[in-house]
Amino acid sequence: MADAAVDQRGSKSGLGPAVRPFSAFERLVAWRYLRARRKEAFISVIAGFSFVGIMLGVATLIIVMAVMNGFRTELISRILGINGHMIVQPVDGPFTDYAALTDRFAAVPGIRMALPLVEGQTLASGQAGAGTGALVRGIRAEDLTKLKTVSDNIKSGDLVGFASGQGVLIGSRMAEQLGLRAGDTITLISPEGDVTPMGINPRVKSYTVSGIFEIGMSEYDAAIIYMPLEEAQLYFNAEGLVQSIELFANNPDDIDNLRPKVEEAAGRQIAITDWRQRNQTFFSALQVERNVMFMILTLIVLVAALNIISGLIMLVKDKGSDIAILRTMGATSGAIMRIFFMTGAAIGIVGTIAGVLLGVVVCINIESIRQFFSWVTGTVLFNPQLYFLSQLPAEMSLGETVSVVVMALALSFLATIFPAWRASRLDPVQALRYE
Repeated sequence: MADAAVDQRGSKSGLGPAVRPFSAFERLVAWRYLRARRKEAFISVIAGFSFVGIMLGVATLIIVMAVMNGFRTELISRILGINGHMIVQPVDGPFTDYAALTDRFAAVPGIRMALPLVEGQTLASGQAGAGTGALVRGIRAEDLTKLKTVSDNIKSGDLVGFASGQGVLIGSRMAEQLGLRAGDTITLISPEGDVTPMGINPRVKSYTVSGIFEIGMSEYDAAIIYMPLEEAQLYFNAEGLVQSIELFANNPDDIDNLRPKVEEAAGRQIAITDWRQRNQTFFSALQVERNVMFMILTLIVLVAALNIISGLIMLVKDKGSDIAILRTMGATSGAIMRIFFMTGAAIGIVGTIAGVLLGVVVCINIESIRQFFSWVTGTVLFNPQLYFLSQLPAEMSLGETVSVVVMALALSFLATIFPAWRASRLDPVQALRYE
């Protein structure tokens, strides 16, 4: 019979109660069953497909979850990079004392920065006559310098004109849409204009483009204009007041503890909205998408695990006579079960390890891979105008990677239990009778 060498080693070691569980003998037999022979080629093909399926399933899960984590981190960093973690608005009257309030808020422990703002919607047009909607944010020059997400990403021009109170800053995509460069003139049209006997006339005013910034989030680069605070107050008929004060915390997740301190520092009735409330729908949708993708992609690993079941069942039928001989030599049913369990589990373990390595390599080089496929296909993969980010992000999470590995190993181990149990229940007499 096949595996004669195995039989000789088994007799020397004394099969039966003396053999420890998962002993060297059991591992040797399991390894022999994993090695392909000519008459077992089809079984080997099934095992190969199982290995590839588990590897691709694990790698896909790691890559997709890393990309979605990268999306969330990049979007949060960009959204919170220009928007306050807490937005303070007046309740009992306008913020006419905004300078003193800003200083008191900035002195609260845990608050990194406080910015008074005037905001308003306008229609912006360039020299060629093209127009687009824009959000004008009036901000002090010294505060804009502290807003590193903007001030450190000036692509052309500078902050000199802005600091003098004359120029404005626009996003790179808005500049592209309107055909503007630093030093050109942009015209803003506000529906909340001057009151005349004939009604309200839209306010139209031109400003010099002092600089062009690029945050990397196309929604902001295409829609936001930064204007000196005093000029914005005049433009929006808000002389001497601001609409809100935005607070930036050292730890955005600690805003619940900061809320009572901010209310105490205000010394008046205020309404506070935090970044979670303003973006609740968006981040909830991201979380639901991540969970659904995890469940869907888990099916890939499940299908690969089912291939392990079919391959092992065929292997058990093919090795019926070998199992019978091992049993007559004293191998217990537990030993037979462990042998086939190790045979199937080895496919799952190696496939999982290979999947983790493949996933890590892809995540590390994902932007290069995107650029390569864009070059090969001649198309723009991951268009920043559609996905809001200028490059494909990937951020691996240790906890999620461990969860993927545990899930893949668990499915692989569960898939081996039934075929291994069938092998252990095989009657040696019946197996040898029909051999």
